[in-house]
Amino acid sequence: MKKKWWKEAVVYQIYWRSFYDSDGDGYGDLKGVIEKLDYIKSLGIDVIWLNPFYESPDRDNGYDISDYYSVMEKAGDMAIFQEFVQEIHNREMKVIMDLVVNHTSDQHPWFQESRSSKDNPKRDWYIWEDPKEGKEPNNWRCYFAPSCWELDPRTEQYYYHSFAVEQPDLNWKNPELRNEIYKMMRFWLDKGIDGFRMDVINLLAKREDFSDAENPSDISYLANNPGIHDYLQEMNREVLQHYDAMTVGEIPFVTPQEGLLYVDEERNELNTLFHFQVADEMPTWDMIRFKRIQASWYDGLKGKGWNSQFLNNHDHTRQVTRYGNDGKYRVQSAKLLATMIHTLPGTPYVYQGEEIGMTGVRFDSIEDYNDIAMRNKYHEEVAKGRDPQEVFESLLLLSRDNSRTPMQWNDAPQAGFTGGEPWIKVNPNFKEINVEAALKDQDSIFYYYKKLISLRKENEGMVYGEYHDLLPDDKNLYVYTRSYNEVTWLVVLNHSDEQREYTLPEEFQHAEKQLIIGNYELKTNSEESLLDPHEARIYKISTQC
Repeated sequence: MKKKWWKEAVVYQIYWRSFYDSDGDGYGDLKGVIEKLDYIKSLGIDVIWLNPFYESPDRDNGYDISDYYSVMEKAGDMAIFQEFVQEIHNREMKVIMDLVVNHTSDQHPWFQESRSSKDNPKRDWYIWEDPKEGKEPNNWRCYFAPSCWELDPRTEQYYYHSFAVEQPDLNWKNPELRNEIYKMMRFWLDKGIDGFRMDVINLLAKREDFSDAENPSDISYLANNPGIHDYLQEMNREVLQHYDAMTVGEIPFVTPQEGLLYVDEERNELNTLFHFQVADEMPTWDMIRFKRIQASWYDGLKGKGWNSQFLNNHDHTRQVTRYGNDGKYRVQSAKLLATMIHTLPGTPYVYQGEEIGMTGVRFDSIEDYNDIAMRNKYHEEVAKGRDPQEVFESLLLLSRDNSRTPMQWNDAPQAGFTGGEPWIKVNPNFKEINVEAALKDQDSIFYYYKKLISLRKENEGMVYGEYHDLLPDDKNLYVYTRSYNEVTWLVVLNHSDEQREYTLPEEFQHAEKQLIIGNYELKTNSEESLLDPHEARIYKISTQC
């Protein structure tokens, strides 16, 4: 396994529209991020991942791009972007940006040309099919709607969209289209960015056979289709191999065996990936399932490819609400989850606000939510005759707006995020949970994150050490080791609301050990076997003879 800077890095994700508003228009912006770079640097962050800021009608919060070469007015302009990159580099951090090339906005000039006529030169840059018996070409559904086909009355053909109607999919079979994408990637890399987070990158290749799906609700047929690895290897040859760039692919619907095909260091595709066996496929905490997922990915990638560790992002509910306890044990639970993410194999990601224990939110009605996926699903289910309140309640936990509420900087109006009216409501708990309060409290979640990140930086074993789960069948305790050279790190986690007994393995009881970090006050030796609710500990154990 080769040592690389991006393996040793900790990444901080910035959903800029919710981060900090510098001009009072209610939207975060790039200037706002620049103003807060010292805060991010103080945490110990190495890489910033910035969500899309390209020109866009903003139907899906920037993931519907109408111009790959310009900056959305809400975010700033190209001069501000270049200042942003320079200021990040001045602080010895790096920046990766979203690459969204599975689809564009329907307002993109490419699509406007494509839909203008069947014989337009760009017709084949998107995917068009004739009706089948007067209806959609097949029964496939997409992420945001019951069908992935939309009829365009101008040419009486359907176009294909994996997400919203306003986000038509690009046709990667077209070599001219692929070359335009590569040209665009080089444009941004030449401006100084350090890599890409690649949005749903395994959806680029479509099934050749447009026959009906046996189970259209299982949309895994949208991904991992023949040709995908040819495209990514070509992308690597044409662009990526010429830069020291970090690439992380958003890759749903993969097992470790399939995932390895994307990140195997001998295959020259991507550096690392986000899989979603946890975030998409484990709605609430399931310790045994989580342990099995971790073990299977570690075994599947060991010595060949690299994983990522995350429990929340802009698409997934904040981790302390979804997978922890955001009530009585919010602080301890947030610290425990952080301990886990920063000590498991793979590159850890911190989503903005996670480092102060921000929680999910509950607004009063569907009208308070901006999430297009949630709103579409709500209207789809209500149209079936379901009780609106029942549908609303069922969608709350996994709404993407749980993680999109503004960053809570202080207890001033709008949490110090904006001087105007925020584009989405602020979580009402900002009076208690905010950055200013965290920075004043040396025992806060923020400072715990800082210690964890520093510990990982100073000890290669936390990055490259072998992983071993000591209690694979325990439903409450997660105990594992990371071993490297002559040092073993023992991580002990009580992921429950009750006290639990735990005795160190016999092999460690008489070894030279040191409790390096914990989220409770240090205990005496006689109390060491008793773990409090959501207690986390990391021991350093010397195995040198």
